[in-house]
Amino acid sequence: GPGPSDASPDEGVVEDLPLINEKAVEQLTEGLISHYLPDLQRSKSALHELTQNQVVLLETLEQEISKFRECNSILDIDALFSEAKHYHNKLVNIRNEMMMLHEKTSKLKVSRI
Repeated sequence: GPGPSDASPDEGVVEDLPLINEKAVEQLTEGLISHYLPDLQRSKSALHELTQNQVVLLETLEQEISKFRECNSILDIDALFSEAKHYHNKLVNIRNEMMMLHEKTSKLKVSRI
């Protein structure tokens, strides 16, 4: 018949485990939490500070970008004014040339008469 050598090595192990003590589980959980919680809370506050710093940094960047945009628009206006001045000078020169030509033609007409 089946002897002791036929028995499985795992047989009876589950029955040998003591009943899990709820109080012990609670104490172990509290111990684990008290061990890790301070570090986690420090990490949380560090992350919070980092996030706040990032918000400040983003706002500062936005302000700097808007300053650059203003500078660019001022440069554009400046370029426009210098272009206008250039064309104004051209117009003045053309008008002077026309007046000179007018004088010459007038003199020619007078000399022909």
